[in-house]
Amino acid sequence: MTSFRTLTQAEISALESLGNTAEEWAQIRVAEDFQPHQLLQNHFEGIVEIASGARVIRSRVRNYRIGEGSLVTGVTALECRHRSAFGNGVGVATMNECGGRTVKIFDTMSAQVAYVMAVYRHRPQTIAALERLIDAYAESRSAEIGEVGRNCRIVGARFIREVRIGNDVQVDGASILENATLCDGASIGVDVKAYDFIAAEGALIANGSTVERCFVGESCQLDKGFTAAESLFFANSHCENGEAASIFAGPYTVSHHKSSLLIAGMFSFFNAGSGSNQSNHLFKSGAVHQSVHLRGCKFASSAYIMSPALEGAFTMVMGHHSYHHDTSAFPYSYLIEKEGRSHLMPGSNLTSYGAVRDIEKWPARDRRKVKRDVIDFAEYNPYVTGAMLDAVNILHSLQEQDPDAAVYTYNKTLIRASSLQRGLKLYNKAIVAALGAMLDRGESDPHYDGSGRWLDLAGQYITRRAVGEILDAVDRGELTDMAAIDNRFRVFEVHYDDYAHSWALGVYASMLGHTPTTEELNDAIAAGHNAHAAMRSTTDADRERDCSLDMAVSYGLDCDNEEDRRKDYYAVRGLK
Repeated sequence: MTSFRTLTQAEISALESLGNTAEEWAQIRVAEDFQPHQLLQNHFEGIVEIASGARVIRSRVRNYRIGEGSLVTGVTALECRHRSAFGNGVGVATMNECGGRTVKIFDTMSAQVAYVMAVYRHRPQTIAALERLIDAYAESRSAEIGEVGRNCRIVGARFIREVRIGNDVQVDGASILENATLCDGASIGVDVKAYDFIAAEGALIANGSTVERCFVGESCQLDKGFTAAESLFFANSHCENGEAASIFAGPYTVSHHKSSLLIAGMFSFFNAGSGSNQSNHLFKSGAVHQSVHLRGCKFASSAYIMSPALEGAFTMVMGHHSYHHDTSAFPYSYLIEKEGRSHLMPGSNLTSYGAVRDIEKWPARDRRKVKRDVIDFAEYNPYVTGAMLDAVNILHSLQEQDPDAAVYTYNKTLIRASSLQRGLKLYNKAIVAALGAMLDRGESDPHYDGSGRWLDLAGQYITRRAVGEILDAVDRGELTDMAAIDNRFRVFEVHYDDYAHSWALGVYASMLGHTPTTEELNDAIAAGHNAHAAMRSTTDADRERDCSLDMAVSYGLDCDNEEDRRKDYYAVRGLK
């Protein structure tokens, strides 16, 4: 901790000659090596502490500690007007605009803890225990003096009020920041207006964005005038231009277009096309409805969902859908509007190179350093594979009920007979590939029982049993702070491959009707490799079609022969 001393009379005289004034010089404290030239044309009110090498220029500062090597210049008001928790403990009405899933935010919040607080409302005792822990943490972070950490650069901002600023933070031209914590490495840009929020490590809020009662997670970016209220954004999410209200944006939620509107929903590894509208327009009982788009969903341009609705993982949504569908049992599907109805094409996204590209790009685009959110990137996992097994059973059941039907109805969607047959083939191949991959990883260990239902907890694949055990420990008071709860999620993550291996082994044994022999396990792993290769052959062919000369329309505009047009196309696309 830096030790501070009061100013000498000679230093006060020197400071006044440099245009500085103070409400009471006796309350201005400085580091032992302080030099008057560090302060120029400022006005100080209340208690102000200046650490070694810190500079303050043409600013008004009230009740703040300025850390080592930091620069504060051209700030209309950097002030802490009263005791504050600096955004910790603020309630955010995520997912439900009426507040039924309010999450109290704090500066070390993980996606997993936030998910539990938003989703597990059927466990009021757990929610109450978590809120008590958060309230205690918020109180421990409360103070009457604001803080600017080490090596920060606070330039040209207007009003910064009750904001705790971590180390290596940049604030450049913000309009107003109020009741917030900016964690280490966060950046706030020009014309930003933000209230009652947390910006986690490496987060960026820039270019006129407006934020109110939000958690902006690690390495997230809100840019180009994006507007967000009552929302949570987790690792590596990137939103520009559009609007979000009461959303739970799990890791890698992306929206780049001015026309996108996301309201009252949960998203994860999501991409919103231009004109996307996930909205809550019924209002018969108020704005009470929500939609959930499981991991990897995409909205095509002008896609529209009327809440409530639920889509399976990695579903591509095209058109307008207002019948309140539930396709959670059908991952990797297309949900398409035809003649005003929602048509489901089970498993069709398994043939798209786009899905493969998404799964491969996410780990490569992880910008985090702290990595507080637990994120599993495994393509083959018990959560999605379990859904595919359910999908196969449902499709067989539909077929058995009416073998001659041309169209089947399932949860407000229509499935053509041809789509049903194709879905069965695609899912069965993907299941073989997934089981082989999971059996090939991890080890058989009775300590890591992965049997039963799996969940996707805002990026982490985990058994429902393990989540229940963690929350039971919270209820019993065995986990006394958020770090201990996060650690329990991380302990599961360390042994994820073993848990997944256990689950796959149980599924394979059920298929065989007995415990598999070593030879049978090797056969399953080999079959998985072959199925994976066959699937990649299909998706590679999809990529080849997208890169073929058939797609060179509009290239080589001024060329007068096919060879030059081809060269232009290949050069622009980076093809050989």
